[in-house]
Amino acid sequence: MKSNFQHVNYLWDDATADKLDPVDRLVYRSNILGADQRITNTGGGNTSSKVRMADPLTGEEVEVMWVKGSGGDLRTSKRANFASLYMDKLRSLQAIYDRAAEKGVKTAIEDEMVALYTHCVYNLNPRATSIDTPLHSFIPAAHVDHTHPNAVIAIAAARNSEALTAEIFGDEIGWVGWQRPGYDLGLVMGDLARQNPTYRGLVMGGHGLINWADDDKQCYELSLEIIEKAAQYIASRDKGVQTFGGQKYAALADAERDSLLVALLPRLRGLVSQQNRPSTGSGHRFIATVQSDPTILEFVNSHDAARLAELGTSCPDHFLRTKIKPLYVDWNPQSEDLAGLLAKLESGLAQYRLDYTAYYAACKHPNSPAMRDPNPTVILIPGVGMVAWGKNKSESRVTAEFYNCAVEVMRGAEAMDEYTALPAQEAFDIEYWLLEEAKLRRMPPEQELARNVALVVGAGSGIGKEVAHRLAKEGAHVVCADLSTDAAQTTADELTAIYGLGIGVAGTGIAACGPAIGLGVNITDRASVRAMLDQVVLAYGGIDNLVVTAGIFFPPDTTGHIPDDKWGLTFAVNVTGGYIVADEARKIWEAQGLPGTLVLTTSVNGVVAKKGSLAYDTSKAAANHLVRELAIELSPLVRVNGLAPATVVKGSAMFPRDRVISSLAKYNLPYDTSEETEALRNRLAEFYAQRTLTRAPITPEDQAEAAWLLTSRALSKTSGQILSVDGGLHEAFLR
Repeated sequence: MKSNFQHVNYLWDDATADKLDPVDRLVYRSNILGADQRITNTGGGNTSSKVRMADPLTGEEVEVMWVKGSGGDLRTSKRANFASLYMDKLRSLQAIYDRAAEKGVKTAIEDEMVALYTHCVYNLNPRATSIDTPLHSFIPAAHVDHTHPNAVIAIAAARNSEALTAEIFGDEIGWVGWQRPGYDLGLVMGDLARQNPTYRGLVMGGHGLINWADDDKQCYELSLEIIEKAAQYIASRDKGVQTFGGQKYAALADAERDSLLVALLPRLRGLVSQQNRPSTGSGHRFIATVQSDPTILEFVNSHDAARLAELGTSCPDHFLRTKIKPLYVDWNPQSEDLAGLLAKLESGLAQYRLDYTAYYAACKHPNSPAMRDPNPTVILIPGVGMVAWGKNKSESRVTAEFYNCAVEVMRGAEAMDEYTALPAQEAFDIEYWLLEEAKLRRMPPEQELARNVALVVGAGSGIGKEVAHRLAKEGAHVVCADLSTDAAQTTADELTAIYGLGIGVAGTGIAACGPAIGLGVNITDRASVRAMLDQVVLAYGGIDNLVVTAGIFFPPDTTGHIPDDKWGLTFAVNVTGGYIVADEARKIWEAQGLPGTLVLTTSVNGVVAKKGSLAYDTSKAAANHLVRELAIELSPLVRVNGLAPATVVKGSAMFPRDRVISSLAKYNLPYDTSEETEALRNRLAEFYAQRTLTRAPITPEDQAEAAWLLTSRALSKTSGQILSVDGGLHEAFLR
């Protein structure tokens, strides 16, 4: 079978499937369907199997439909993601629906039917049922696949969709006009299947594909056969670049494009974030995903891109992510500059918000939810590509993925016929569906640093590593930066292992990253800092929070002096480096116009004079004043504070084994060179602890908690301050 397919992947393996029970075979079928994005997109589609099982109360054999429940993704779904319902109870609901329809309340009862599915649950299965459940229950076959393949949606979205369906599939696949998914659509499709025994599936106008069989493997293979046939038909009619009317603009060279994006994205992020602030003024930030691959560039650079973009998307799964349409900016990359692009973006965004507001006003119902954010989630720029926005990186990647699917649908429809989108009212009724609104309201509140991008410099070890973990715990996207690129990446990998990559795949490289990235940087080199920040912008669109924990300490030489080169390097890292990072980040903060925070790590040594750390202590005193100066320089947009630890030994890169031993010897503390480094560190940390009022070692976790506090809204009115986390070192008391 594998050799029969060029446009989908045949993944069924009898050796694997034959070991599984009927429900696990459904899970297996779903996973291999979902593994190919040409078959269905992230979170889209559902599958079902009707099987005979023992009733848990009576022990009698009953017919149970297992169907992918609400939420989840076919490619990753497990058994727990499938709802199970008694078929006899599902069928009995039709009497309720018919009585309501006779009374003329058909529209209202559609949504009310969803609540009745809970009365049909088999074996107390807690998985919530999908609104697509009736699409499966009324099909007179044991196994049903409902997918969203680009090739079939192209047919469903073509102007002559019904005629194309008949031409391509004959009497094997029928056609049903657009109708919002629900109970009535399930009845309509069930009737079509029974009245046309030759049908093995239906093209759903403006939506997707549903097909069925009495054998699960045959159902899977039928899904692939239908999609393959549609894709081959489209391929035979594709006109290459002329499918989209030919090239109108040329793409920028990679380096030129990235340079433009670095300057553009922070400004653009501010524009789409500032304009949607609720009355509280807190606002919502967005995270970007940039895509500039040849496929998306061919579309945005084409003559027809403006026309097709304005039509919007068709499949409901698409526009729930991409809104009813993207913002296309008619900018000429060969003759216009960045200033011209920004001007067109500003006016385009203003018009988009007006259009969206008018769309809402024209289509809303008396009980519609309040209008949501009127900004676009997809922005198309000739020569550059696509910028997708979401509340987190995962969502923006999925938004990009869905618009890629929309482009392929347009390509297919234009190759065969003419692309059409859903009418505005139908699109609105999906976007503002009360069931979708209820789902949104059930979602947990966002964490405080959700939608934020936090850069931690020094994240490869010690305090910086703990700060990175602490901010990620609060929902931040964390950029782990360190002089050691490998150490930075290790911390980023730890965060990704904890919080996952999320869902959706769009593009390659830094733009396709997850919730954390690792970057190398030398903070004493402005070019290195600028290059690192450029990567942050390309990955996420901007920056919100910055914590600098990088520092260096040189003990005096055998004569008790600090050589000039080490004195200079101490100040370069501990003072100048913090300034350079802040000064470069300032450009991003000002371009965004969004409030930010900066935390510089100083030290209680900055106010305690003592022998043996002259360069370090003096540099930290300068860093304390740098905090105060930057607080003035960056106000009112950025709050700047300092974090002043006492000596932190645990996990610190400034305490390698030789320094630990040297310090133990300095304080006449007993040690054995055969002891493990960590044991020696603990002994030194306990010694330092006894000099404090709390008598407890100061840890990186203590500093991370303070850094989080200074970053959070808890101290939103605090700037220019130094917070000591020293266990109560009375020598450092404020003088």
